[in-house]
Amino acid sequence: MNEKIYDMLIVGGGPGGYTAALYAARAGMSVAVLEKLAAGGQMAESPQIDNYPGLTDGIDGFSLGMQMQAHAEKFGAETHSTEVTGLNLTDKIKTVETDSGIFRGKTVVIATGATPKKLNIPGEADLTGRGVHYCAACDGMFYRNKVVAVVGGGNTAAADALLLSRIAQKVILIHRRDSLRASRVYHKPLMDAENVEFHWNSALTEIRPGEIVINGEENIPCDGVFVAIGRQPETELVKDVLHLDASGYVLAGESTATNIPGVYAVGDVRTKGLRQIITAAADGAVAVHQAEEYLAEV
Repeated sequence: MNEKIYDMLIVGGGPGGYTAALYAARAGMSVAVLEKLAAGGQMAESPQIDNYPGLTDGIDGFSLGMQMQAHAEKFGAETHSTEVTGLNLTDKIKTVETDSGIFRGKTVVIATGATPKKLNIPGEADLTGRGVHYCAACDGMFYRNKVVAVVGGGNTAAADALLLSRIAQKVILIHRRDSLRASRVYHKPLMDAENVEFHWNSALTEIRPGEIVINGEENIPCDGVFVAIGRQPETELVKDVLHLDASGYVLAGESTATNIPGVYAVGDVRTKGLRQIITAAADGAVAVHQAEEYLAEV
């Protein structure tokens, strides 16, 4: 066991986790980030990020993640490349079990993120980031005046299709049912959009460079595919101790506070209206503010 008791332990090294690490370290707190993979989390898979303020030339997600890590470490934050295997969050001094030992902290930030659900069809993995995407707000601008497909029928798919209809030449909306599951507010705008084409009772069965295959037989020219069939929050470690919503996200409002004092949830893992790099970073800053107030009282 690492005998040191940190002021803050952060599980996950995405933009929310490393912003929390930066703010905590600059506030004089001892802080460690526990990350099993590379810095950046899901962001690291993005080949180009153009909507983070101040980066006028854009940046790839891996590089941005490494810069966030270096920034936090400049002020004293530690990074430990290790996988978290267990948590005890209810005691005053909380413990985090990892494959390289046990860490102890006065506060814990859960920044484990959420993973987009995949179609698991031929071509999807090979073309991810090069024609296959999971966030229209992030990558839609690459398809100005081009043909794109959106897969799904819920609110995310409908919102993505609407956004892309203002950018792309044509949007092909593919849904396995005969009507949208999305809220009614999306229906009329989508139906009225002249460049949105619907494929009902359909399934995307293969993605190839420059074209898609629907229902195993219909080949359609297409420049890009946006998969919008939901996300899976990474909450397996906390599902028995933190309150979750019906979709499995940690119930934490704009304060990022969870049902356990001294434990905070930031970024894509928590309940929120918009999951973007900048909103995850904002969560990280808020969590440190809340943690400072908590530590001042215990």
